[in-house]
Amino acid sequence: MSESAVKSAASAEPREPWFGKKEKALLSDPLYIDNPITVQVLGVCSALAVTTMVKPALIMGISVALVTGFSNLVVSLLRNGIPKQIRMIVQLVVIAALVTVVEQFLKAFSYDVWKQLSVFIGLIITNCIVMGRLEAFAMANKPWKSFLDGIGNGLGYGWILVAVAAIREFFGRGALMGFKIIGPSSDFLINTQSSPLLSWYQPNGLMVLPAAAMFLIATIIWIQRSRTQKLIDIS
Repeated sequence: MSESAVKSAASAEPREPWFGKKEKALLSDPLYIDNPITVQVLGVCSALAVTTMVKPALIMGISVALVTGFSNLVVSLLRNGIPKQIRMIVQLVVIAALVTVVEQFLKAFSYDVWKQLSVFIGLIITNCIVMGRLEAFAMANKPWKSFLDGIGNGLGYGWILVAVAAIREFFGRGALMGFKIIGPSSDFLINTQSSPLLSWYQPNGLMVLPAAAMFLIATIIWIQRSRTQKLIDIS
């Protein structure tokens, strides 16, 4: 009788919703209030390197989101069977396997982007965001929540990359997504040489340099913290 009572009590417990308030926060918080780049200050090196154009930045953001989400899922499923002494080795093996799949997929279906990102795709293995979420979240939470946490942090990383890349590509190359918009030749939609009002305009070569990405990310951090009191470091 006691066993049946325990089973009935356990079955009577309400199930956690798939997309409750906590689950939605796992996706939304990394986009702003807990962004991995602007708040946690992780993954900054790759943000400086791959944001010269929107397309590779978008592909990089999607790749990191997929790797972070599925590595969180796999490690969360295995967390109770992973010895503490080798947990980081197991995590690296999981990440490396997923990165290899992403890299081969890009090589097969988007070779030009793969050539631009080949080194940085491989460096996802050592990305602080991926390892940080495995240690801080996946090793202590259930698979579904871990998956959402990984996707959320990957998207938070990705939108910063795309925003910075859009500014750099437009002002540095006069283009967006490879489409030439404004520049000093007939190849551009707006030819500044044939316009008396825009004849002075030249793409700003400084925006193509990695230093421009650093200044843009710093500006985003400044705007974000000036608008959100919670993010101000009181210490």
